[in-house]
Amino acid sequence: MNVPPTLRSIRACLEGAIPAIMATCAPDGTPNVAYISQVVYVDEQHVALSFQFFNKTRANILANPYASVLVLDPVTARCFRLHLHFLRTEAEGALFERMRAQLAGIASHNGMAGVFELKGSDVYAVERIEPVPGEGLAPSPAQLPRADLLGAVRLCSQRLARCTTLDELLQTLLAGLHEHLHVQHAMVLMLDAQAGHLYTVASHGYTHSGVGSEIKLGQGVIGVAAREATPVRISHMTHAALYSHAMRSSLGQSAPAHEIPYPGLPAPHSQLAVPLVSCGRTLGVLFVESPLDLQFRYPEEDALVALAGQLATAIDLLQSADEATEASQEPAPAPAPRGAPVRVRHFAVNDSVFVNDTYLIKGVAGAILWKLLRDHERTGRQDFSNRELRLDPSLRLPGVADNLEARLLLLQRRLQESDTGIHIDKTGRGRLRLRLDAPAQLEEMAGG
Repeated sequence: MNVPPTLRSIRACLEGAIPAIMATCAPDGTPNVAYISQVVYVDEQHVALSFQFFNKTRANILANPYASVLVLDPVTARCFRLHLHFLRTEAEGALFERMRAQLAGIASHNGMAGVFELKGSDVYAVERIEPVPGEGLAPSPAQLPRADLLGAVRLCSQRLARCTTLDELLQTLLAGLHEHLHVQHAMVLMLDAQAGHLYTVASHGYTHSGVGSEIKLGQGVIGVAAREATPVRISHMTHAALYSHAMRSSLGQSAPAHEIPYPGLPAPHSQLAVPLVSCGRTLGVLFVESPLDLQFRYPEEDALVALAGQLATAIDLLQSADEATEASQEPAPAPAPRGAPVRVRHFAVNDSVFVNDTYLIKGVAGAILWKLLRDHERTGRQDFSNRELRLDPSLRLPGVADNLEARLLLLQRRLQESDTGIHIDKTGRGRLRLRLDAPAQLEEMAGG
């Protein structure tokens, strides 16, 4: 007995690899057939179609809200006819932004960048799915699923559950994506809601880590995923200008303009950005990409969304545990710094820090480093706690979701990569130590 198809079972037809064909009818009975760029899965009962032009199809739908859409599986060539009922048009929000990003990739792939403009996302109820008679094709070995995704998610999830620090959590996730889901290029970015940008805290598969590089909120697939709290996926792309590599702004007029290079691929063809959401708050984004088309389909998106949810919850739990179990004992003193002084300049305008004239970091992470260095200069202190950093008003941490652990990890990584002779070491849960190989010569630069 043949099982009737469901919308979920034919999601491969909705990848956009092959344009769909839409049939509508005018009030006088005149039919119209046209190609349509996007048929997007919304849920088990609904799809969204791209509204791009004020054309005959649009006029027909507004007058007679029923349509038939023919979709085709790009692997098996099986066809299905969707019988649809038009409900509404959305011109903003998560669904609209997700479709706009995907359309930019499709337009770029077909040499039509700047021509395809999404005016709205037309939401339809799926009343019936009708298989079109035909044998179809057997998928080749290369077209079969690359992994047992459910098993891969289980393996990654088990490894994540054993992690006890943020650094271990991020590295375990990226390693799991590589080993179990065959993702070659990935990064995790955390959201700084006050500053309106995301900053890279970990990456895998790139020539440089890009730790500390920034993406503006709402810019590129990463920024849109964070702003709208929704996954954004592009399966075919060569150079979608609006959604590929976001340009970061300079540090401002009062400080030298420097930025940390973004680590992304120069010519990505597949991208997927998944928001990290915990308790209704967006903490950051998990981002994967590939130089090949169609590397991240609906099943891969499902898998990444599941892992991103666990990652976000674990980040929140680690931060809570950090507050509850801070060690009270002081570790043994560190060796006194020796050698030629290291010149450290701080620009108050944006808390940017330069070490021996080389840009290191800015923002909250820069403010943290400057506080540690100043306290060490004044009192000789080396050991600090997360709690006191959270209570220091000069750092301007937000009252909720400050992501202090992520900012400290970012600072640690930048210091390691920059080889400045300045180190931030964890000495226990909620405890850290400033360690200097040589004395630091501090210079506060005027800002504003």
